[in-house]
Amino acid sequence: MKDIMNMNVKKIAFGAAVVFFANFASAQTLQDGINSVDSDKYAQAKTNFTDMIAKAPTAENYFYLGNTFLRQGDPDYAKATESFNKGLAADSKSYLNKIGLATVKLGKGDKSAIAEIQKVVTDSKEKDAEVLFRAAEALTLFEKNNSPDLAIQFLNKAIERAQKKEVPANYYYTLGDAYRLKKIPGDAMSAYDKALPLAKNKASVYTRMGTLWMAAQQWKLAKESIDKAVAVDPTYAPAYKALASYDIRYQENAKATQDLINYTKYADEDPYTLLEISKLYFTNEDYTNSKDVLDKIFDKINDPIKFKLRAYQLYADGKYADAKQNMDTFVSQAEQSRVQPSDQGLQGLIAAGLAKTETDAAKKSALNAEAQQKIAIAKAAKDETMKWDMELAKISGGGASQADADSGPTNATIDALKKQAAADPKNTDVLYKLATAYQDAKNWNGAILTWQKVIVLLPDWAPAYYSQGYSYQQAGNNEAAKLAYEKFIATVKPADQEANKQILSYAYFAVAYISKTSDVAKAKDYVAKSLQLDPTYQDAVKLNAELNK
Repeated sequence: MKDIMNMNVKKIAFGAAVVFFANFASAQTLQDGINSVDSDKYAQAKTNFTDMIAKAPTAENYFYLGNTFLRQGDPDYAKATESFNKGLAADSKSYLNKIGLATVKLGKGDKSAIAEIQKVVTDSKEKDAEVLFRAAEALTLFEKNNSPDLAIQFLNKAIERAQKKEVPANYYYTLGDAYRLKKIPGDAMSAYDKALPLAKNKASVYTRMGTLWMAAQQWKLAKESIDKAVAVDPTYAPAYKALASYDIRYQENAKATQDLINYTKYADEDPYTLLEISKLYFTNEDYTNSKDVLDKIFDKINDPIKFKLRAYQLYADGKYADAKQNMDTFVSQAEQSRVQPSDQGLQGLIAAGLAKTETDAAKKSALNAEAQQKIAIAKAAKDETMKWDMELAKISGGGASQADADSGPTNATIDALKKQAAADPKNTDVLYKLATAYQDAKNWNGAILTWQKVIVLLPDWAPAYYSQGYSYQQAGNNEAAKLAYEKFIATVKPADQEANKQILSYAYFAVAYISKTSDVAKAKDYVAKSLQLDPTYQDAVKLNAELNK
């Protein structure tokens, strides 16, 4: 499962803006606040800037407070707007706060804000490096609403103006961001290289380099850069967030959980930071921790994104009606630009879940049609937030729920192993024994769910996919079984194929048999592969003859 909330690499590190005040203490306080933002300590940054405003309610101080609300994991546009308006009340000519308000518009998807930002820069006569920088930063901040060419133009001028003293490292950070938006990774890395000797905390630069390598799918180089970030500053929270994304990519779920624990340890407990952590736990398929974190902050945040995350959690629990209610609340309250293809995919899965128990034929048909239409939107967008086909297959074939498992056949062995698994949920040996015990008792729902837990912890261990496929097949969910068998086939390493010829032959046969009425070409291909591995397999011989009459 991919990052379900469209994590933006630009929120990983923001650098340190430099503003020169006559009063050294004020400048130091400003630097402290921006360093806190750079370290994902948003609560600390907000406190810092609020204290600055209490001492000196200047337009600049209001801008930096408002900017913090834009930089947190999910921007709080209302509070950002409030701060920028107060800044303009303090100084109606404040270029920074005008840029701030335009940035809010741009974040919401109004691209006319690009022209507004350009006009602010023109009105400033391009004399102030900080105005040029903040304008460029705004134009690179949002993945879908940006103008990297204009940002590069402004940044080159900002760097030229700043060279009279010293170019701040974040001017080069943002130049790198602009180039990566243009998909010119070489120039982006060159900009980050220039930032490295200037940065007070080099972990910030190495983290950006790592996320750039990840975007380019250069995973070895990404890991090397992130490891350097942790080495130079083991307390730099964003490095662990990047490391979690790396480990989630490789389905190293246990490592990713530890990364998130470290991220939580070194970031602060701002509700929006915790919301990000809850999202990342969900992406890591750690639903228990995701729910626990969200429960702590649900009433402390106003952002409708909380309803979206709750909907995903409820869907994972099979509570489709409650999931629909939360998803509907999110869609009705959120800016339309924040509704992603993955959200429509989830709505489709929820509709499919509701259709399972709908008794009215017309309503059932409408729900199934909605499911197909909305899941198609997610797939057309190449969204990989969820395994759409597998999720739909699980629902349509009777998805295994914990309630079904608990009500199924049990015995003393299962009860004892369940207690051990509850005490040590990451013990794969115990989970393996529990899944096997469920299979022996013919509690197929219990087996399916437990094999899934093994898969989360050991995603490269092929036998778990085969066993889950077998359990799905025995439970009568052939579509989910087919997908699990295909995952088994794909996961067996080339070096292990000879030793697993017999079981691979059966997996190919099972996919062929399930596909024989829906996809004859695939069935023929897979039964042929089954016979290549074991020419004596009589069921495959018969199916091959049937398909090739």
